[in-house]
Amino acid sequence: MILVRRGTLVVMLVIAAALGVGVGSWGASAVDPAKHPDPAPPQQQVAMRAPVVPAALPVASGSFAQVAEAVGPAVVNINTFMRSGGGRTPVEEFFGDEFFRRFFGDPERPHQQQSLGSGVIIDPSGIALTNAHVVERATGIEVVTAEGKKHRAKVVGLDKRTDLAVLRLEGGGPYPSAVLGDSDKVKVGDWVLAIGSPFGLQQTVTAGIISAKGRSIGQGPFDDFLQTDAAINPGNSGGPLVNMSGEIVGINSAILSRSGGNVGIGFSIPSNMAKRIYTELVARGKITRGWLGVSTQPLTPELAKSFGLKEPKGVLISDVVKDSPADKAGLVAGDVLMEFDGKKLEAPQDLQKIVAVTAPGKGVPVKLWREKGEKTLEIKIGETPEETAQLEPSGKSKSLLGLETRPITPDIARQLNLRTTEGVLVARVEEEGPAAEAGLQRGDVIREVNRQRIKSAQDYERATQGLKAGDRVTVLLQRGPQSLYVAFTVAKG
Repeated sequence: MILVRRGTLVVMLVIAAALGVGVGSWGASAVDPAKHPDPAPPQQQVAMRAPVVPAALPVASGSFAQVAEAVGPAVVNINTFMRSGGGRTPVEEFFGDEFFRRFFGDPERPHQQQSLGSGVIIDPSGIALTNAHVVERATGIEVVTAEGKKHRAKVVGLDKRTDLAVLRLEGGGPYPSAVLGDSDKVKVGDWVLAIGSPFGLQQTVTAGIISAKGRSIGQGPFDDFLQTDAAINPGNSGGPLVNMSGEIVGINSAILSRSGGNVGIGFSIPSNMAKRIYTELVARGKITRGWLGVSTQPLTPELAKSFGLKEPKGVLISDVVKDSPADKAGLVAGDVLMEFDGKKLEAPQDLQKIVAVTAPGKGVPVKLWREKGEKTLEIKIGETPEETAQLEPSGKSKSLLGLETRPITPDIARQLNLRTTEGVLVARVEEEGPAAEAGLQRGDVIREVNRQRIKSAQDYERATQGLKAGDRVTVLLQRGPQSLYVAFTVAKG
């Protein structure tokens, strides 16, 4: 331990005080403009007084407060309740709870599970939007408004395909509400706010921009999300994404995250889609969509070339549902749809979205490519079945050179759960062969080769025997319940 004598310490303190006064006086005079009127160098002035660039501001005032205050009162917290187990047994129903309390004590009950989400009121009467996944299994729904009032709510309708649900609050209206804006006018780079209850923290506001539009994230055929970097976390589901005019441009639905928390990639359902779903659910309680009845796949450059197309633009039909509108109109596997009701098609999602919003019963002209030529058909659109129709193989599938095939016997058909013995079974695929490179697998069923239907091993032999090195081959495969086309080049010997 180091000791300092008392006298020495006093002397040191006096010296330090004197030095402090001297240095302080000098420092003050050094920056006193009255004593040193010479201005600082231009670079130094800029660094000290850098102006805020107006273009960098999100709103004219430089604050999001006005937008948050305008929309916040319409944003609600949604508590849902559901049983984790079953209800009462028939014996309990017959004897009643009192019987069991008397002889066995209080019976154990399945406990209630509670989950949290967000929503937004869009009509003063108490109509609110949220996500379908927030409320679809709920046995009870409690809505907590921004001012802390609690209301029960009922589901008016929900649509799992778009993950939207409409609720109606019970009692206490009119309610503060927000306006649905036009999501088609939103541009990448626009400022937006996400408002909701992440982790139950009600009225949380986060800011960001629109990062992208028209995102497909594998949620379903109607994916058309707005992507944003505004922080979205568990509990934000169903809350609004709003623009700087205080209009709802999206309903927050999902995030991309490995940890479960925000990483700056969130997805919102566009308000125009929400508006259409909400209007129909309130009016009818369900969503009616057009239905074509086809299985499709993207048209790759290789497939386009094999079908005689110059560009890979269009939607390739890989199978047709029996007795569907497409089947009745004469569409077949291998057709390439180029236009639907006057609208050009470039990807399967284009077709799905257009068909979905087409009224059932409407006759629609369809331009397609078949046998290396254009053709036009008219299809009378049907209504989407409640359950997805199972595709029945129409006798086509995939595979070719660089593989071995076997006939499909009744026993093999039963083991593979095939509806028919038509086609040939891929028994082996040579490594690094053309079939392997094209993605063919053992167990695939070949239904068609270069548009020739394969019913038997003899059909397969006839379809392939004339092929030579460098020839293009297009094969229709069945893999499980799916059918798809594959194109590749015959290997050189």
